[in-house]
Amino acid sequence: MAGRTKSGAAERKTARKNDPERTKQDILEVATEEFATHGLSGARVDAIAERTRTSKRMIYYYFGGKEGLYQAVLEKAYADIRTAEAELHLEDLPPEEAMRRLAEFTFDYDEAHPDFIRLVSIENIHRGEHLAHTASIRSTNLGIIQTIAAILERGRKAGVFRAEVDPVDLHMLISAFCFFRVSNRHTFGSIFRRDLSEPGLRETHRRMIGDAVIRLLQGGAEAAPAATPARARRSAGSSARNPA
Repeated sequence: MAGRTKSGAAERKTARKNDPERTKQDILEVATEEFATHGLSGARVDAIAERTRTSKRMIYYYFGGKEGLYQAVLEKAYADIRTAEAELHLEDLPPEEAMRRLAEFTFDYDEAHPDFIRLVSIENIHRGEHLAHTASIRSTNLGIIQTIAAILERGRKAGVFRAEVDPVDLHMLISAFCFFRVSNRHTFGSIFRRDLSEPGLRETHRRMIGDAVIRLLQGGAEAAPAATPARARRSAGSSARNPA
């Protein structure tokens, strides 16, 4: 038994040596949980190395240090949600269905990925200073604004969306509701005696955000500040500098 255990450990070590990309992904997966649980200051690289059966030296070799690893974790967290959004193929859906689908997807994704919510909250505690130096996160997040802008344009041309809404503002509206339910679940639940994980209430809130977005977009021009084409372009550009 001991011989087989040693053999298995040796095989895993050899596999990691032969597949550095897999090793990096393993480190990022464990580091995501470590940073989400303990924050940037409380996370320990030694603990990440132990759990991934690598070494602190190897982690530093791949990521340049603790802050470099934390930054890589943030990059992956944002890339994961943007990749999942792209796989929705919203361009193939009618505008109203596409926008509701995006709102419901955001709701479900945030609910299923509390570590993402914690990481974003932690980075806000640090005033976004690590995001500010990460060009890839800015470019990655530009895609969702372009997607929303395209859906809004299709909806206006089809006559189903009458309100002029800035795509970044709409992204913030959807994100804010979905994010808050997870980030403030315990405090909100304690104060108002509401269990936000209860299936019936969860489904009510999921439907609510979809309904709110569609009704906003179906409203008249007075429903929201007018967004000129020039402003929409500026907003799409600004999202690259200020990802949400």
